[in-house]
Amino acid sequence: MQTVFTRVNTLVYCMSGGRIGGTYAGSPILLLDHVGRKSGQSRTTPLCYLEDGEDLVIVGSRSGSDATPAWWLNLQAAPRTRVQVGKQQRDVVACQASPEEKARLWPKLVAMSPDFAVYQERTTRDIPVILLSPAV
Repeated sequence: MQTVFTRVNTLVYCMSGGRIGGTYAGSPILLLDHVGRKSGQSRTTPLCYLEDGEDLVIVGSRSGSDATPAWWLNLQAAPRTRVQVGKQQRDVVACQASPEEKARLWPKLVAMSPDFAVYQERTTRDIPVILLSPAV
């Protein structure tokens, strides 16, 4: 079911330039491109994000699952990628926030989407905060 929703949301987002599917529960959505580290297949995942200066901040919560999201494993293997925010596409490089960066960003992320706090309570896994910085 999640896969069908993701595909439909991605298609509608692309067709509308983010006017439809560009927010979820008040949080902005971006489309993250990544390549399967095992399959080599191109994939696109819609994710909530927070702007932090030039960086976009995403969270590897997987709704509080003990498993790491596949898109994050894919980005660890190939951190240079592209995102779409509305109609704009950007080349970015993904890296995990340092503990200090996460401590600064986590309250902002939870204020944007209180579900993140609930997800962290569901798992013993340290949910990663990922910075998508402009590629140079």
